[in-house]
Amino acid sequence: MPRSLRSFTSLFSIAIVGLLIGSQPVFAADQTAKISGADTCWTLISAAMVLLMTAPGLALFYGGMVRRKNVLSTLMHSFILAAMVSVQWILFGYSLAFSPGTALIGGLGWIGLHGVSASLPNPAYSATIPHQAYMIFQCMFAVITPALISGAFAERISFKGFFVFSLLWTTLIYDPLAHWVWAPEGWLHHLGALDFAGGTVVHISSGISALATAWLIGKRRGYLREPMPPHNLTLTLAGAGLLWFGWFGFNAGSALAANGLAVSAFVATHAGAAAAALGWMGAEWLVSGKPTVLGAASGAVAGLVAITPASGYVSPVAALVIGLVAGGLCFSAVRMKPRFGYDDALDVVGVHAVGGIWGALATGIFADIAINAGGANGLLYGHPSQLFIQLIAVLSTVGFAFVGSVILFKAVDAMVGIRVDEEEEHLGLDLGEHDEAAYALEA
Repeated sequence: MPRSLRSFTSLFSIAIVGLLIGSQPVFAADQTAKISGADTCWTLISAAMVLLMTAPGLALFYGGMVRRKNVLSTLMHSFILAAMVSVQWILFGYSLAFSPGTALIGGLGWIGLHGVSASLPNPAYSATIPHQAYMIFQCMFAVITPALISGAFAERISFKGFFVFSLLWTTLIYDPLAHWVWAPEGWLHHLGALDFAGGTVVHISSGISALATAWLIGKRRGYLREPMPPHNLTLTLAGAGLLWFGWFGFNAGSALAANGLAVSAFVATHAGAAAAALGWMGAEWLVSGKPTVLGAASGAVAGLVAITPASGYVSPVAALVIGLVAGGLCFSAVRMKPRFGYDDALDVVGVHAVGGIWGALATGIFADIAINAGGANGLLYGHPSQLFIQLIAVLSTVGFAFVGSVILFKAVDAMVGIRVDEEEEHLGLDLGEHDEAAYALEA
């Protein structure tokens, strides 16, 4: 093991031991009358649905799009983050993201979930579910976000580089962004930015970070000179279906209650995905003459991305408009990728960055307090200032995620190395990084 990696591992182990020694879980003696069993049940189910989005949903969606020699390594990226980020979240990530702190970052009062009750609520986030229910729901958001980035540098990143980068990115990029938008002290929260379920925190951050990392790691060898078709679109379509299903927990679960707002977000989510699948397919049909399964699946995901920040604030018809525009817009963005000279292997930038930016801005256009009294009216309802606030949220997220990702990528590359060598890339990451093959083809 390289000395730099040993040093990093030792420091991280010392930090974990310190957290375990310095924190003790706190449990309430009995249930509070304010806790709602229905709300708690819906939140926990939603958390499980969001976990399903990452593994197997995203894992299969991405895994089917790579070449056969790299499918296991691609699946591993999503699967291992469910483990690594969850540990980080419990030890200190949740505290950095949501505990009382400054306008930019939370404090360390909740390390090791110290003071995060399994039976009492935290009214700052929800008065009807236990604090740990909110924590574990948010944990699943933290899990999927770096997994989304992995599609940009698929088929050429070392596992150790991926692992260290993802840990640092979650801690130094995701956790602060979550605090900015969703914590009561967060500066974007104070500004009035609307992000119901993660348009800025999850999708713009991952999409822009994907752009930075794809640019820095360089193109796959043979990119645009030799064919690199998806090896199994059956897996990709199955993954897209699981993402669509799990996204109801992602968006409707963000209501944190089994109520009318959850119903509204559920319907908006479905409408956005359906319209975007048709929008992408229609645009592709017009341009290339044939609709594709990959296009329909990508369109549905693009619609789910775009409707995420708006899902709790807009009507079903507005959701259809947001989704339809997202389908055509993201299709166009993906087609333009070669013109800009970067190799985003699985179209993370075109779907998540472009779709997330459109969704965040569309929230400022279509938001309606008749849908959610806790939100704000958008441009169409007489408040153009909300669109300006959304623009500030978008630009700040883009700048922070891009610059931060560049710095972290270069630091990790210097520490442990990021890209595999030419021989290993040719062999495939399944054998080169994990000494396994996805398919046993011999009799």
